[in-house]
Amino acid sequence: MLKKERAKFILNRLNEIYPNTPIPLNHSNKFELLIAVLLSAQCTDERVNKVTPHLFKLGNTPEQMMNIPISKIQSIIKPCGLSNTKAKNISQLSKILVKNYDSNVPSNFGSLEKLPGVGHKTASVVMSQGFGHPAFPVDTHIHRLAQRWGLTNGKNVVQTEYDLKRLFPKEKWNQLHLQFIYYGRSYCTARGCDGTECEICKTCYPLRKKAFVAKKA
Repeated sequence: MLKKERAKFILNRLNEIYPNTPIPLNHSNKFELLIAVLLSAQCTDERVNKVTPHLFKLGNTPEQMMNIPISKIQSIIKPCGLSNTKAKNISQLSKILVKNYDSNVPSNFGSLEKLPGVGHKTASVVMSQGFGHPAFPVDTHIHRLAQRWGLTNGKNVVQTEYDLKRLFPKEKWNQLHLQFIYYGRSYCTARGCDGTECEICKTCYPLRKKAFVAKKA
């Protein structure tokens, strides 16, 4: 099966398995989404969703958040890890949004990536899930699956994102990146599948006998 044939099969199969793709991080506005995505770095979405209700109860706008003491923010988000750095970034970016963006989350990559604690992946998630802008955020699940399925050489997440964007139609990116994540969590897991177990791995590489070792993100 050629790479384009694999990509076509994967797209169709994921559409069958996941016709609907709810956003994993709970939020009620774009600022909440931005904060939730920032907190999700090196943390599970499940844990973030348990923490954010307590944080957003105190403040779910930049104006409210900038007035919460950093120590208070840190104590609430501690279960998410890296709480000291994340708390400072949340406070600082809230002040920047109030001062420079009229308390709105900017809708372009350049401005988002200048905010404290916001890298390309975080900006991509906000652009995709918050604004509906075509983007393909690459997390550990997507990086692993793209390699197992022969869609990229997995040199790094930048290369993986570039390769996936070339293979799949732009209008499919926003839903497809979520479908990858859901499939990676349920079927093609880091330990549960070694590249020879799940349906898509077996279909793409029916002759693969040895475990496939993917490069880490």
